[in-house]
Amino acid sequence: MMAHQAGQIAGPQGGAAAAVPQMTPRQARATASAPRRVPVLTTKVGLQMPAKMAYDEWERAGRQLADVLDSSSWWLGDWMVYGKDHYTDRYQRGIRAANLSYQTLRNYAWVSRRFTLDRRRPALSFQHHAELASMPVADQELWLDRAEQRQWTTKQLRGALRAARQGEQQPAVPARPARRLEVPGSRLEWWHQAAQQLGVDFEQWVMATLDSAAATALEVSGAAAEQRFEAAGPTGAQETQELAGSRPRPVAISA
Repeated sequence: MMAHQAGQIAGPQGGAAAAVPQMTPRQARATASAPRRVPVLTTKVGLQMPAKMAYDEWERAGRQLADVLDSSSWWLGDWMVYGKDHYTDRYQRGIRAANLSYQTLRNYAWVSRRFTLDRRRPALSFQHHAELASMPVADQELWLDRAEQRQWTTKQLRGALRAARQGEQQPAVPARPARRLEVPGSRLEWWHQAAQQLGVDFEQWVMATLDSAAATALEVSGAAAEQRFEAAGPTGAQETQELAGSRPRPVAISA
């Protein structure tokens, strides 16, 4: 049975002998006591792992196995594409002979066709590419760049795509110009005390107070005032009305 070595690989043997620096007795003892690196072997039915294995070696083997698993999706996809292109009347027989899932191979082949070899990013997984396979090439490159630069996981990429789609579906709301009002510090502190005494948010209290004062000064009808209050939003309208009905101190309005 063929076994594939997924752990530490021995270096080349033979060749000219190289001078080895002499070790001190302490270095010699440390080298003798260091655990020997035993390779992890993959077989058709499992892994052959050493009884004692350092954590770093175990982690390295896991990364190598994950790379093989991810690469196999590309390998099988390319294999399927080649079979369909060259053996249109016989490639399904080859799939049955290899005991592979036809639907899974079709999915792999679809992603492989959408990304030529020169466009595949080694730093990203097959699943990263699968998330973007249905997009135009320009959009694929844009999101591949983002995922690679920001080191997104597949889940993070999927979330970013979902947020982008939701943003495109929502109508753009023109931003209203913001204006700054200069207020003396003593008066601002007075207003804070009033809002705190009522137990409401300071900014909400200010907006409700000013809206109420404007409606009174301009003698706005109840319906018109209601429309203006609702401009604050679905939840802001109710809060504005409740705060305006609390009748905060008139001195704060006249400032």
